Amino acid sequence: MTNSLAELSHLLLSQWVTVSDKGQVVIPAVIRKRLGITPGCQLAFILDGNAIRVEIKRKANNPTTIDEGFGMLVCPPGQPRQLSNFDVAKAMEDSIHDLD
Repeated sequence: MTNSLAELSHLLLSQWVTVSDKGQVVIPAVIRKRLGITPGCQLAFILDGNAIRVEIKRKANNPTTIDEGFGMLVCPPGQPRQLSNFDVAKAMEDSIHDLD
């Protein structure tokens, strides 16, 4: 069983970083993107012999930004505004159905 380097590249990615005076390191962008590490993610550092293993604690819900929700709650033009036009649960349900 032989694997090409291209086939193995998704399995192993290694980059060297430097530890700051405060013990901080920057996770390289390519690794953050590949693993979906975003601001606010929690990481567990596990001592494994002479190595450190890092595990990502996934959030139950990915928070959204204000920009992602922009325009979700709109009142049809030319009609009087009513609180029922701004039903968040209905808007979320409608957006899920739009994806189907």
